[in-house]
Amino acid sequence: MQAKLEQRSFLLALILVTILFLYLLKPFFGAVFWACVIGLLFYPVHQRLVDYWNGRRNTAALVTLLLCVVICVVPVLFVLASFFQEGVGLYQKLQSGEIDLGALIDRIRQGFPAIQAFMERFDIDLTNIKTQLADGAIAMSRLVAQNAMLLGQGTLSFLANLTLMLYIAFFLLRDGPALVAMLVRALPLGDERERHLFSKFAEVTRATVKGNLVVAAAQGALGGLIFWILDIPGAFLWGVVMVLLSLIPVVGASLIWGPVAIYLFAVGNWVEGTILAAFGAGVIGLVDNILRPILVGRDTKLPDYMVLLSTLGGFVLFGMNGFVIGPLVAVLFVAFWEIFIDEFNPSTSQTHLSTAPKSHETAPVEDDNDRSVEG
Repeated sequence: MQAKLEQRSFLLALILVTILFLYLLKPFFGAVFWACVIGLLFYPVHQRLVDYWNGRRNTAALVTLLLCVVICVVPVLFVLASFFQEGVGLYQKLQSGEIDLGALIDRIRQGFPAIQAFMERFDIDLTNIKTQLADGAIAMSRLVAQNAMLLGQGTLSFLANLTLMLYIAFFLLRDGPALVAMLVRALPLGDERERHLFSKFAEVTRATVKGNLVVAAAQGALGGLIFWILDIPGAFLWGVVMVLLSLIPVVGASLIWGPVAIYLFAVGNWVEGTILAAFGAGVIGLVDNILRPILVGRDTKLPDYMVLLSTLGGFVLFGMNGFVIGPLVAVLFVAFWEIFIDEFNPSTSQTHLSTAPKSHETAPVEDDNDRSVEG
């Protein structure tokens, strides 16, 4: 009796201390999360460097981080700086009246009288919508301008978080297998199940980050390029916005190029409108339809509708981090239920939520890409 009481008291204290520690890390959630992502993405490179330098893990981890900074961090900082610079310029033009959204909407209404008739049929006040859109555009551009100022004022805080992220990533790269082995030993889920879940975690994180970022970068670059060719103002700004929106499956960049194409048709620029619509649907949209299932859906082994729902839910709950966290939660949900079906209801073991491997079929991974999830 005394032994059981002591054991339960210890487990309760363990849970409380763990919750307190996680709460303590809450201000650094972003830095820790992206350090884990960097560790998973760049571990294959780190392992090859370790093999090349005969086990010098510290040197390999440091060189890997330098590659990460050159490949990822520096380009992102450049894009952010340019984005905020163009955002400030857009806000100034809206404030000064150089860009009049009301006039643009009036031209669309004149170009498409059917829109006006449709709205009148349902008693929709276009004037009110015009005012709200103008106010919303000013508010959004003001937000970008304010964030640009905050970014400048909070440079020290930003650099501190960036340094913390890279510092944590260094140890995750160097000690990743040992940390995973310790977690496998500590968690009471069964070593075979835990290895399967860690393998899925690493696989989905790599697929989601690499796949979504490749698709988003490709769509944003193509969108910005066609805007620049058609001489549409703010091509770089809208290209970056399309990168961000492209993280949302299905709709993505069309939320930008679609309305612009409609406006070009409305003002009589039929050639430019046709080019933009054809390029958007036939090239930008094709990138999403071809690359995303290959890079994301195939590796995560999730149906398209679950990828969409989990990504949108992740954005709502976790912000920008959600485009990774959402699909990750969905895949772990599927993996847990597959383990449950296989082990607790074997008569229906042939019915799976996805095509992911069964837990009892999980074998140690042989290539460098999965060494980070081996104990």
